[in-house]
Amino acid sequence: MTSRPRGGYAKGRERRDAILAAANEVFATRGFRGASLATIAKRVGVSEPGLLHHFSSKEELLLELLALRDQHDDERIAQAFDAHAHVLEVLLELCRQNADRPGIVRLFTILAAESVDPDHPAHGWFVDRYHDRRVALAAQLAQERSEGTVAADVDADQAAAQILAMFDGLQIQWLLDPDGTDMVALFGDFLNRFAPRTRSH
Repeated sequence: MTSRPRGGYAKGRERRDAILAAANEVFATRGFRGASLATIAKRVGVSEPGLLHHFSSKEELLLELLALRDQHDDERIAQAFDAHAHVLEVLLELCRQNADRPGIVRLFTILAAESVDPDHPAHGWFVDRYHDRRVALAAQLAQERSEGTVAADVDADQAAAQILAMFDGLQIQWLLDPDGTDMVALFGDFLNRFAPRTRSH
């Protein structure tokens, strides 16, 4: 049995990746509502029908982009836990990485704001994402509280919601005023509130 030639598949995969990269840039500057498939197609050098050969609609393109972001985020989180012992260190490392990825942060921030509209195609994705992230973070905080690496008086559920809110809120301030907002330092100072108290001798 002869194997199928893979040249066409590889070329198609490269074209899809190029479309996703262009969509990332356009959505990050214009939002989903303000972006058009024609603009994205032009950046890639294909016709709009050519783009629709790979993605059937702008909504499908957006959801594919968000799924890809989720995959990358999960990989980053896993790598951060491999490199750092505790959740507070992991959170600070993720913030530090985001400071080097303004385009990705801008995309997330714009789409998150737009998705408050229940009719937005990413509304359900963001609702699920925040729920899942809060639950996972609360569970990790509770586990580390029992291990002594998170302060004993921390309410894990409340802290998870507060940490996510601070993370995203600081990103907005940083995007608006990058020179005047030391996002990593501010987030690190905030996370110290959840660290175990040092005992006086």
